[in-house]
Amino acid sequence: MNQKSEPQDKEFRMQGKKLFVGNLSHSVTAAEETEQLKELFSNYGHVVDVNIIKGKRFGFVEMSSRLEAEEAKKELNDQLFNGCSLTVNELRPPRRRQGRGYRRH
Repeated sequence: MNQKSEPQDKEFRMQGKKLFVGNLSHSVTAAEETEQLKELFSNYGHVVDVNIIKGKRFGFVEMSSRLEAEEAKKELNDQLFNGCSLTVNELRPPRRRQGRGYRRH
């Protein structure tokens, strides 16, 4: 029998150190929330940068290492923050858009 061997560790390993953080509160200013997120994520390592998108309910947190980002994601996803349940995911590179099937002249 020729069976493919499966890796022992089936856990997903992150490739990068940047995180998408969604479901942020509307009731807190971006400047306040930036500082609060930096403090929250610093419990899991060194926070390099926090960037909240103005007028949106999401932002990005960059940790100093992939392992720190992975730990923060694991611990903070679905955690309550300013009355909202956070969504924390690995930031992935943007997908290439396929052509629309027509050419502009």
